[in-house]
Amino acid sequence: MDPTPGSRLPLLVLVGPTAVGKSAAAVELALRVGGEIVCADSRTVYRGMDVGTAKATPSMRARVPHHLLDVADPDEVFTVWDFQRLTRAAIADIRSRGRVPLLVGGTGLYVRAVVDGLVLPQVPPDWQARRAWEEEERQRPGTLYHRLQELDPEAAARIPPANLRRVIRALEVVSRTGRRLSEVARRGPGEAAVQVGLDLDRARLYERIRRRIQEQLRAGLVDEVRSLLERGVDPSRPSLQGLGYKELVPYVRGEVSLDEAVRTLERNTRRYAKRQWTWFRADPRVRWLDVDDLPPEEVAERILEGVRTHAGA
Repeated sequence: MDPTPGSRLPLLVLVGPTAVGKSAAAVELALRVGGEIVCADSRTVYRGMDVGTAKATPSMRARVPHHLLDVADPDEVFTVWDFQRLTRAAIADIRSRGRVPLLVGGTGLYVRAVVDGLVLPQVPPDWQARRAWEEEERQRPGTLYHRLQELDPEAAARIPPANLRRVIRALEVVSRTGRRLSEVARRGPGEAAVQVGLDLDRARLYERIRRRIQEQLRAGLVDEVRSLLERGVDPSRPSLQGLGYKELVPYVRGEVSLDEAVRTLERNTRRYAKRQWTWFRADPRVRWLDVDDLPPEEVAERILEGVRTHAGA
């Protein structure tokens, strides 16, 4: 693929579960197509959160430009609408220079917001109401999801009951606008896209997850979490509710042992990978590639072969 200035090739989208190898494969793919990477990850947007988010390394960023990294402080609220707005600008900039945009990541709603052009409600978070809802949920588990089923059954059908943050967000939209989230979050002009999902045998993916967590601990994950807390970042902020942070905050505070925190992190990461599989498998537009033990270069070649076939090249 040899893009020329002003060309409008389909957006290349690379998705899949955490630890499957998207970042490394994306760098190799970008080098082959003259591309730049736009990161679709709800945690790598935050500055100072590098180890726990498995953010692209400096060497990766030196080889290929990465966009939507380090665009918010950890104590800020970065919304899907913020991501959509900045990503559209990044894609336009990449194309204006005759380059190919690659949207890469595992945050399904972020990907959908761009590909399907979701028209999102611009409702700022109401932290007082959220804390009240969280306390209500602690007192009576399941209460909020049942309420959402009554107020917005369509949204409830799309949101896992265990995803309290999304349940609360849907209730927040209803309470602030008087309209259901399913009514105000609709499709708009989207992107012509070729979507590829990277897959791996579940047991082998879980082993990769375990190894990556051990690598993150050796790379200073505990110190990174401690530094964020010392800076005054509230653990209830979305940034510290991400994997690797919410599990280690209790350890840093002396509330649990490191072994217990790591066990919880491994379990939660496996569960997150399952949710990612479920989300992306539900989209028939995603073409799946089993990465097996292939090196990133070979994965990129196979993706490129599929993209060329799709484009009729």
